[in-house]
Amino acid sequence: MQLTKKQIQHFYWRAGFGIGPKELDSLKGSTKTEIIDRLFKKSEVFQPLVLDFEHLKIDKKELSREEKKVFRKLQNKSMFDLSLHWFNHMTNTEQVLREKIVFFFHDHFAVRIKSPIANLHLNNIIRKHALGSFGEMLMEVSKSPAMISFLNNKQNKKDRPNENFAREVMELFSLGRDNVYTETDIKEAARAFTGWSYTQEGKFVFKQKQHDTGSKTFLGRTGNFTGDDIIRILLEEKQTARYLSEKMIDYLIGRKVSSTTTDMISSFFYKHQYDISVLVSGILATNEFIADESIGCKIKSPIELLVGISRLYNIEYKEPKVLIQIQRKLNQLLFFPPNVAGWTSGKGWIDSSTLMLRLQLSSMLLNFGVIEWDEKGDMPEQELIKAEKRRDKTQAKIEKRIKAYPDWNHFEKNIVSEENRLVEFLIQPDISNGARVTLENSDSQTLKDRSIEILSLPEYQLY
Repeated sequence: MQLTKKQIQHFYWRAGFGIGPKELDSLKGSTKTEIIDRLFKKSEVFQPLVLDFEHLKIDKKELSREEKKVFRKLQNKSMFDLSLHWFNHMTNTEQVLREKIVFFFHDHFAVRIKSPIANLHLNNIIRKHALGSFGEMLMEVSKSPAMISFLNNKQNKKDRPNENFAREVMELFSLGRDNVYTETDIKEAARAFTGWSYTQEGKFVFKQKQHDTGSKTFLGRTGNFTGDDIIRILLEEKQTARYLSEKMIDYLIGRKVSSTTTDMISSFFYKHQYDISVLVSGILATNEFIADESIGCKIKSPIELLVGISRLYNIEYKEPKVLIQIQRKLNQLLFFPPNVAGWTSGKGWIDSSTLMLRLQLSSMLLNFGVIEWDEKGDMPEQELIKAEKRRDKTQAKIEKRIKAYPDWNHFEKNIVSEENRLVEFLIQPDISNGARVTLENSDSQTLKDRSIEILSLPEYQLY
């Protein structure tokens, strides 16, 4: 069965960050299978993010107090650079499916540390396995310096066990909260993960002398388990496949599906040894994914909103740090999840403050808008901006003009500018009567003004 343009757009919003009008026209008449195959084909080759952080590879113990202060500023700036680098990659890559799944696991394995090197390393582990083995991803992520540092497993020693990682690997990364495991299982697993650490160069190391070699009982099994054994046992549990399946279904479909569909996808995922490509393709192929009630039922996350507009209009940012400010005000700053459970979702993205900014965003990005933001906060990039601008610390607010340059000529060449077609292209759900009246009474004359007006509708927040 051939897909409509609206359905093709749906695929590219849920399994990517939207689609341009020229590419959409080229896919006219495609079937569901052809679109899924195309998404996977474009994303089949793993390409890591590359950023030079050699200047950060120094022994901080040898630094003076003043040198440490300088190093912290340099580290903060590098985190700022990393965040923008990934944003630019999402905006420009053709590997949209792989990057959309990387974005999913960036939230699933939520880590908040200040090391750009460790963050980049973790991000590339996820990218490498994003359409491959979840088991391999889980093992490699668990042994990464970022995860070991964030969840204090470096302090997990046989005489002083630390349960942080053991708890989260079950509660958030595999089984799901209050599923299968007990508090005793957490304690026993923590003993198994003792001795996991990493070198100054960022290489995983197992410190045998710090490992508890005693017998452990975990999820009904008894043995002299190591951390590798614990992860293997977690993957043997069908609940792990179900938890991941339910979470991915919510991410890609965004609404409740039948238990039959969930059972089928979960069983298939488990049977195929946690192959993420099997999980994703299985969800995209369901009738629930392409159903009318699935189109436009999700609220875009701040990153999806920003990346989607930036991709569609080929926006060049003369002052890229403004993207950091917008992300922060919309409550989703890359590499800075609020806690180990990750970001909110759905209606959690919307409050009186963020809704107003969301509705104004198209004007800001497409028409040299102005944004106000607080300089207060503990984010590294905030400290950087304060230092760079040398502003008075008591100044509560500053005003910035967003130096964003959309490519209107490119957009105009590829879009059918008739009123009804433009609305149909830019908005995924059916628009309300109020929105329809607003557009009918509009006196906008140019494609630019019309686009901004349509993107300012509440319906554009949905996909």
